[in-house]
Amino acid sequence: MGCMVSRLAAKFAFFPPSPATYQVKKRDDGRLVAVSSSMPIPLADDGSLDVLLIDTKRGNKIVAFYLRNPYARLTLLYSHGNAADLGQLYDLFAQLKVNLKVNLMGYDYSGYGASTGKPSESNTYADIEAVYECLETEYGVSQEDLILYGQSVGSGPTLHLAARLPRLRGVVLHSAILSGLRVLCHVKFTLCFDIYKNVNKIQKVKCPVLVIHVLNVVGGLNAQNVGYPNAVPNVVGCLNAQKVGYPNAVPNAVGGLNAQKVGYPNAVLNVVGCLNAQKVGYPNAVLNVSFGGLNAQNVQDPAA
Repeated sequence: MGCMVSRLAAKFAFFPPSPATYQVKKRDDGRLVAVSSSMPIPLADDGSLDVLLIDTKRGNKIVAFYLRNPYARLTLLYSHGNAADLGQLYDLFAQLKVNLKVNLMGYDYSGYGASTGKPSESNTYADIEAVYECLETEYGVSQEDLILYGQSVGSGPTLHLAARLPRLRGVVLHSAILSGLRVLCHVKFTLCFDIYKNVNKIQKVKCPVLVIHVLNVVGGLNAQNVGYPNAVPNVVGCLNAQKVGYPNAVPNAVGGLNAQKVGYPNAVLNVVGCLNAQKVGYPNAVLNVSFGGLNAQNVQDPAA
């Protein structure tokens, strides 16, 4: 019974895009490039992008994108959700690289995109271990300069690695799961055959952790509390009004500021809380990736 439930949970955990949204090809000079007909940005022409094929200890070859930022001090290791591949995420990666001033490594799990093998919990653990080893050996990244970012099912491999690296700069959990069975069956205890037992592993994480999640299953903020019945919040994304002068600013579930609610149609927050400066008039307003705190110096508010 346990094995059957575990397999069922795993079946619902992985939905790789089919067909993959990109292909990996080798140029005449031997360099790997990613080619995608569906993306507005030609991946093959990005000189800051390294396309990598990385061997895992379970015998698979996984694809990774490494995006360089010449101004970066930190590196972000991004583990994506269960229904996307690197071709769909390239534009997001490029924006995060620039806005956060980081180098960024994203990878496709076994069985996703152009990676070989089949998706499984064990394979995702081997995948992220191989990617981290690549960052260490090929790019000289130490854990002190590394931020792990896990979205949805990506929170599993993220916490698997974070529990083993005590000196990480930080961890970001975006719509993370407690465990596979807790999502599927709404149980409140851990079973031996559960998958992605994040609720247990997070207790072993020593670095600062930022959790990004919606308040409830429909993401609706209690209207009586803020006076906007249709506002859709992010738990750690709500802007402190005293900090930027907009008492009713309410960010939506994916981090974008709800324009109709505060009168700024283009105001947006990115996935880790960076305020889009050009849209609301605070060019340098940012949220601290590791702690989620508004950078006081950037908005001229010492009490921020």
